[in-house]
Amino acid sequence: MRGWPVTLTEPDLLDLPVGLRPVRAKDASAWRDTRVRNASWLRAWEPTNPETPLYRSSLGPYVSMARTMRREARQGLTVPWVVTYGDRFAGQLTVGSIVWGSARSAQVGYWIDEACAGRGVIPTALAMAMDHCFFVIGLHRIEATIRPENHASRRVVEKLGFREEGLRRRSLHIDGAWRDHLCYAMTAEDAAGGLLARWRRAVSASRSATG
Repeated sequence: MRGWPVTLTEPDLLDLPVGLRPVRAKDASAWRDTRVRNASWLRAWEPTNPETPLYRSSLGPYVSMARTMRREARQGLTVPWVVTYGDRFAGQLTVGSIVWGSARSAQVGYWIDEACAGRGVIPTALAMAMDHCFFVIGLHRIEATIRPENHASRRVVEKLGFREEGLRRRSLHIDGAWRDHLCYAMTAEDAAGGLLARWRRAVSASRSATG
């Protein structure tokens, strides 16, 4: 897949550098520790999927998941990144369900360590990821589906200019039940000029307004 593997970094926007790098099998320990520590923080938003463990203490499921993601990346089906904040493992951002041909579409999902939340890390990472997927890899449309109750995640996509396109009834099994999700979407045309540049301007304006 053109433009993969790749590591992206925004060194200056926040207090510490934000980065995106390919998922590695040796991330398993940090991945496990972060997800177990954040189980209650993530439970209400995570799909009920045995391949995405929240609580398991063994490394095996995480190593297997990382290898699966790397294999699918080589096949052009997914773009799996670790999110870093400074030198710290801070979460995950994956552009998956990629469809080529006349669609060139995908879905994006992300999660972050609660200790790093509220600092602009995920909007920064998502802006970098979207720019790379649109203007280097060559995707045209990317969707994000989010539970209506997940106001923090909705704010992330709304800050970057995703369009809300409606409600999908009982679309994913999460936290023990089928849950409604709002569909947000963006096309390459919507991102003209670059989302990261747009996000930099928004952060700068916010800092100027608050002195």
